[in-house]
Amino acid sequence: MTVVYNPNNVDSDNFNIKDNSTERCDLVCNHLKAREVQWWQARRRIVTLKERQVFWFGDNSTMMWLLWQLVAYVVIAILLMLSARLLGISWSYWGYMLVFGLQTIFFFGMFAFKGHLANRIQNRIDKADITCEQAFNEMVVLAKDSIFADIHTQSPISLMAIYERYDAQLHLASLRCLLQGEVESGRLIIKQKRVDADILPIDLADKDLAKHATEILYRSTL
Repeated sequence: MTVVYNPNNVDSDNFNIKDNSTERCDLVCNHLKAREVQWWQARRRIVTLKERQVFWFGDNSTMMWLLWQLVAYVVIAILLMLSARLLGISWSYWGYMLVFGLQTIFFFGMFAFKGHLANRIQNRIDKADITCEQAFNEMVVLAKDSIFADIHTQSPISLMAIYERYDAQLHLASLRCLLQGEVESGRLIIKQKRVDADILPIDLADKDLAKHATEILYRSTL
């Protein structure tokens, strides 16, 4: 399935291939793999941002902010003591007060803008969601022009067999999400045991599917 990408054979807007249908399918598969990379990156970014959002702006976030402020005081105190011992810098009482005073002012300034910072991270999550959705929609369009027809022809076929058929260049989680649209439309019937992939982050979902991929079978109704 691996081919050399030649931009002269592809119309970047409509993916019009000038050569035979096999090469067209391979080139569309290359586009599919590129969109899959974008989809995975967006999904990972969403997970990272949501974890950060819960940590800094969740229900217990006020306690976390106070805890990290206490940690900051300890770190600054250690740095001041090290500078005094190693560099011979002599800090007066007012010097210590100035440093910790500035640190406190900075903390209260950040805490006052907590709501604004929460909105910023939510905006970043929303943008990542849009990118993720766009990438997946493009994956579906490309899959219809490349792998779906082949999968229907080869059915009944397991998820692992599909994964190996495309040289393991598309993740199991990606293939399952793409094929779910065919299942929901009634063009494929799925037979599988219960898996936890639906509730897991995408990396963990891929690992979970690897344990059951040979047992997940797709049968075409076309």
